[in-house]
Amino acid sequence: MDQPDLSAMKDQWRRMAQLPVAYPLATCLVFVLVVSLFFLAFPGVDIWFSSLFYKEPKGFYLRNYAFFKQLRDLGSLAVIAVVIWLLAHLVIKLAKPEYPSYVPPRVTLFLLGTLVAGPALLVNFILKDHWGRPRPVMVDVFGGKAPYVEVWRITDYCHSNCSFVSGETASAFWLMALALVVPRQFRVPTAIVTGVYAALLSFNRILFGGHFLSDVLLSMGLTLTVVVAGYRLFITNPPAWLANDRLEAGLTRFGERLHRRRPSDA
Repeated sequence: MDQPDLSAMKDQWRRMAQLPVAYPLATCLVFVLVVSLFFLAFPGVDIWFSSLFYKEPKGFYLRNYAFFKQLRDLGSLAVIAVVIWLLAHLVIKLAKPEYPSYVPPRVTLFLLGTLVAGPALLVNFILKDHWGRPRPVMVDVFGGKAPYVEVWRITDYCHSNCSFVSGETASAFWLMALALVVPRQFRVPTAIVTGVYAALLSFNRILFGGHFLSDVLLSMGLTLTVVVAGYRLFITNPPAWLANDRLEAGLTRFGERLHRRRPSDA
């Protein structure tokens, strides 16, 4: 009997492991598709997973623990801190147009653009406010009045800020975009820290009964899809008008105009 070629098997597994790196956008889209099909085929997994953190008569009892409340509060603070940091450097550039931008303009556009396109527009405005999926705490299995609704099914059981998909998960996983633009030696540590942080915050939302497992997984997949697409647009393959030199020159001219005194002010 022939022995398996272990060397060939290792090479094959190595090539498969490199596929997500070689094709990140396709990987994200496939992830969203697979997760969607899985929860459409096995919707009971959502109920089962959330039930692990639900007990009568307390409900989702872990939501009363101070640690988990503080973890949730930290989520919005991290995103706000990054946005303030980016805007502060933009203001400094306009105030001192003769100096180069500390943060390259296309990096600022990439980060702010993906934050707006992903967590703000796609997740919070389009999906959460228009799909109508009730949160676990609203579902009859967990003491609410609404039925469980499958992923991607549009209903009117919830009218705004609904369960599908998780906004806080989207914001948290958006922070992983930082790993794409920091100096190379910090990319892996940044990806690990932001990834673990985002996973903890997402799990926290399930503990609170605020989202189903499918909500956080699809939110992660959709957000990372937007981040990867934005990285390709702004960083790796930008059109001519998004070239960093052009953006820098445009900011310089705009800053100079702000500082130029009008004749009537003389």
